[in-house]
Amino acid sequence: MNFIYVMNGRKIKQFLIIFVAALFAVGIVYSEKENITVFSQTGPSAIYSVTTDKKVIALTFDISWGDIQAEPILKALQDNDIKKATFFLSSPWSKTHPQIVEQIVKAGYEIGSHGHKHTNYSSLSDEEIRQQISMADQILQEMTGKKPTLLRLPNGDFDKRVLQIADDLNYKVIQWDTDSLDWKNPGVQTIVDRVVNQAHPGDIVLLHASDSSKQTRDALPIIIDKLRSKGYQFVTVSELIQQAEVEKQPVEDQS
Repeated sequence: MNFIYVMNGRKIKQFLIIFVAALFAVGIVYSEKENITVFSQTGPSAIYSVTTDKKVIALTFDISWGDIQAEPILKALQDNDIKKATFFLSSPWSKTHPQIVEQIVKAGYEIGSHGHKHTNYSSLSDEEIRQQISMADQILQEMTGKKPTLLRLPNGDFDKRVLQIADDLNYKVIQWDTDSLDWKNPGVQTIVDRVVNQAHPGDIVLLHASDSSKQTRDALPIIIDKLRSKGYQFVTVSELIQQAEVEKQPVEDQS
């Protein structure tokens, strides 16, 4: 015989209150927006966008593998006079593509870390997380001559431990508010519409320059043109963060 236990409304409400309280106790709640994990204010957090009234936006590109798409995307940026963008590079890819890394550096684009091994870091031990971030840090410093300060985790995956260890290693974890979903290759116009329609001041846009994203190179010039027509200026992620910090500073009394 099968038994089904049905809680009455009062017990369900009590259960939900206790359940939500438990989530807050460990510092985790879930938002409805793409099931993003949002962490409490008591520890380090990831940055999805910044609050600003200025029409500034950061185009970001993840590269973890491939030989074909990165250079055409660089060319598209330069042909369209985009001087500010942020590339998140995995260290194994960077080691095997030093000439492309050099092109990114010479073009003046910002370079952040995309970690070392492309795996979900929340599944690793604390020591393994630290090792993966540190290995990528060392390789990217050697190749670019500059220590990266921004980290986008593989698959955008993290938990509180990852955030804390990244913070201990002086990294800001960068996510995104607008996801182009270009890696799905849904069609150039679909990518364009998704980015342009969702873009907003202070936005961080996720794009890819790995070989799986075959339509980004064609969508990019259209995205740039449409965002420019709406009055947007393109900045790096670091510039976006700095601007937000400046805007939060109190205005001095001039009287």
